[in-house]
Amino acid sequence: MESLDGKVAWITGAGSGIGRACAVAFARAGARVALTGRRLPPLEETAVLTGAPAGDVVIAPADVSDAAAVAAAHAKIVAALGDPLVLVNSAGGNVKQRHWGNLAPASASEVIDLDLKAMFYCTLAALPAMRARGDGRIVHIASQAGVSLTPITGPSYMAAKHAVVALSRSLNAEEGIHGIRSSCLSPGEVETPILNTRPVPPTAEEGALMLQPEDVAEVALFCATLPRRAWVTELVLLPTDDRLVRAQAHAIETLVGAPLPPSLAKSFGSN
Repeated sequence: MESLDGKVAWITGAGSGIGRACAVAFARAGARVALTGRRLPPLEETAVLTGAPAGDVVIAPADVSDAAAVAAAHAKIVAALGDPLVLVNSAGGNVKQRHWGNLAPASASEVIDLDLKAMFYCTLAALPAMRARGDGRIVHIASQAGVSLTPITGPSYMAAKHAVVALSRSLNAEEGIHGIRSSCLSPGEVETPILNTRPVPPTAEEGALMLQPEDVAEVALFCATLPRRAWVTELVLLPTDDRLVRAQAHAIETLVGAPLPPSLAKSFGSN
């Protein structure tokens, strides 16, 4: 595995959840970390949690759905730490009224701006220096909603995350010749503050069975430290006891040892 000692890792969405966990994990691996998010106080908390010396962490607040704000944050990071070798695109969000029956155009635009356009803006900012160096590692935090049908997340979120998968594939296809590697991590349910925007947030008991931000951060760190000849292009990380299929699993369990009725055989498959 390649060392990140002294290398610069730029993490968006660093004020909470997966972004915060990535900041802590990368700092502990020796990286100098740049923290971007909308609100300054949470970023300051993350900076403390990293345990990094003051000179090895920079806070660059920005609304990453704003291209000009991203450019300004990137310039601040480069001036303070140098060009990022690693970019972790972790910023994301959703809205409570997210389904076709109550989704407003402005809300759809808000979700797409944050969950898709922001990844373009940050990638475009970091890419020229990565190309010039001949080495760059980009980790996009997508979602299970980007690789399968998960109606609970709503159409805007699903559409954005599916597009992130395509964005990452395109980067690998065009930029691999320049030593740039893009990985798309698609976690299932993760216990983060974004769950509070659901129309019916999960209970604490349900959250405890979900992935934790640190789980995703460890996978992101693994990807970013692979030898240059190798890369994980896409990875789906799910909870062991996945709430989205739990009811089906229990239904199957009750039928063990008995032939499946035709209706269930059709739903679960005959093999």
